[in-house]
Amino acid sequence: MTKKLLMGNEAIALSAIAAGVHIVTGYPGTPSSEVLETVAANNPGDIYVEWSVNEKVALEVAAGASYTGARSLVTMKQVGLNVASDPLMSLIYIGVKGGMVILVADDPGPISSQTEQDTRHFAKYANIPVFDPSTPEEAYEMTQSAFALSEEIGMPVLLRPTTRVCHSCSTIEVSEERKKLPIGGFIKDKRWVIFPALSYKNHKHIEENQDKIGDMLSESSYNPITGSGKIGIAASGIAYTYALEALSSFKEDIKLLKVGTAFPFPKKKAAEFLEGLDKVLVFEELDPVVEEGLLECTLKTGALPKIYGKKTGHVPSAGELNLEIVSKTIGKFIGKQETIKESPVDKPELPVRPPVLCAGCPHRASFYAVKQATAKQKCVYTGDIGCYTLGNAKPLEMVDTCLCMGAGITIAQGLQRSQPYVKHIAFIGDSTFFHTGIPGVINAVYNNTDITVIVLDNSTTAMTGQQPHPGTGKTMMNNISERIDIHNMLKACGVKTVIKQNPFDLKGAVKAVKEAVAVEGPSAVIFEAPCIAVAKPEPPYMVEQDKCIQCRLCITRIGCPAIIMEGDKVLIDQPLCYGCDLCAQICPTKAIVQKKEGDS
Repeated sequence: MTKKLLMGNEAIALSAIAAGVHIVTGYPGTPSSEVLETVAANNPGDIYVEWSVNEKVALEVAAGASYTGARSLVTMKQVGLNVASDPLMSLIYIGVKGGMVILVADDPGPISSQTEQDTRHFAKYANIPVFDPSTPEEAYEMTQSAFALSEEIGMPVLLRPTTRVCHSCSTIEVSEERKKLPIGGFIKDKRWVIFPALSYKNHKHIEENQDKIGDMLSESSYNPITGSGKIGIAASGIAYTYALEALSSFKEDIKLLKVGTAFPFPKKKAAEFLEGLDKVLVFEELDPVVEEGLLECTLKTGALPKIYGKKTGHVPSAGELNLEIVSKTIGKFIGKQETIKESPVDKPELPVRPPVLCAGCPHRASFYAVKQATAKQKCVYTGDIGCYTLGNAKPLEMVDTCLCMGAGITIAQGLQRSQPYVKHIAFIGDSTFFHTGIPGVINAVYNNTDITVIVLDNSTTAMTGQQPHPGTGKTMMNNISERIDIHNMLKACGVKTVIKQNPFDLKGAVKAVKEAVAVEGPSAVIFEAPCIAVAKPEPPYMVEQDKCIQCRLCITRIGCPAIIMEGDKVLIDQPLCYGCDLCAQICPTKAIVQKKEGDS
């Protein structure tokens, strides 16, 4: 064993390697992305790793490997599980041979997601076990336990770390040995073909097994009871870590239950915990899953304690918990204040920084070109999930709708059918295009819907950390692959007018949009320019003050964070400038010029 300082996601990845995982698939999404990337970076050479085109595909590829007896890991964030839910619900009935762990990172807050979802509900809905780690150390342990349990019960198992577990760091003892597990290969059997009769039979078996699995997990070290007294606190995930730390500041005898396996609910352990208690306070993220489990136990066992938590309004029903919230809630619950004193040092208020497109981002140029090209038309601009969602902010204001990945193209079609007198323009990124954009394009062509699709191709999956995708010509295994050309794909789908254009050529970009928008039926413009994170910056620009008339169009039209005001002067913060020259094209007096050596 070797001690290493690891982020939670890194711990999960190294644990999967130690557990003998053979195939790892997924789709990038914060806070889960680093798991697959860490496996790839530490690949001993016999693990297949891929970024799949979406989560449904990732789960199906991993399922195929599990049919052979290989251990597989699938990674995604909570909204990705929505995409993967179709194969998941059927896979529960089919089962697996090799251990299969589906890592779904939940994002309470939400910090970087369009929804707050609790994957523990999905576990209950799908009738599969879920592990809910409270620390990176426990995430390491639970990963191996999840693989073992999956093989024991012949079903996939969910591992549900939340943002704080995924991205916090701990010193963890990591095994240097890797399990060597034989892969028997795929054996033809009727069990692998889902038929209604088989589904009915397997559903009965799944339901009958839930209590057995729950009893098995009740005895797990992941569901310990500590302390004693008449007052109880139950907690799960990172909320348990907060509760444990908060309790150290109270001189009170409190019984504590940690629920590390939320489903099937560890009823025996819960009944043991409730015995002799007067009241119980529950902390968890996000929904009252443990709270409801305890309430059900009180009904079945006749236990007297009153259960308090999200349902009673004692714990916030939305957003992340933290140590301060948990400490104050416990203090009110037991009628005492914590003994830890606040620091006498006044904490300065942090500056508010709304999310903004990076300086030099090609999406800013794309949005501005579309805005200029359609200025005299009545338009609705439908957006999608990615960096470009930030196009909704002032001064661009070019994203009117955003639902989920791939929906920009299809929402536009619904709007157009309802209001054909309005032009509908759908924005989508290159990675999202491959994820779920193509079916929407096909639908528009098939039904001859009058929309224009703007593909923002910046040659990477930018928002989640510059991961490769089918349009980059590179895989996660560092292999050079056939690059899927978006232009050819759109043409193959039947879009007749498809125009490629560099968005930083403002005149050309405006012309391209006008041409595409004038077409009746589906049309498309592909704006091609690399993300600043993968491109070498050009020399920065500067403002020649003697030419500047302080019209501030460079600020009020594009909102680039590199352009600032200092007193009455418009300046360019040169360390931020990537030399894209969009502002120089907008300036009416040509006061913005590229900096030359020796210029101040």
